[in-house]
Amino acid sequence: MRMTKKAVNLSVDADLLARAKEMKVNLSATLEEALRERARDEERRRWKEENREAIEAFNRRIERDGVWSDGLRRF
Repeated sequence: MRMTKKAVNLSVDADLLARAKEMKVNLSATLEEALRERARDEERRRWKEENREAIEAFNRRIERDGVWSDGLRRF
């Protein structure tokens, strides 16, 4: 699948940019990777918040009743 690219203007610390260029860092690829990771982290955070009550209720039930396999485990 081909991704559409969009040109953007950014402000970056000049010294950091110089160091990155010196090391031949691919700025576009690095930014995309960082944005993907940040988006995943934010999606996880939102999912946890949206499902917090259900997760807490589930954990309370497990603490109270245990899990179905409690009597079957051998470890």
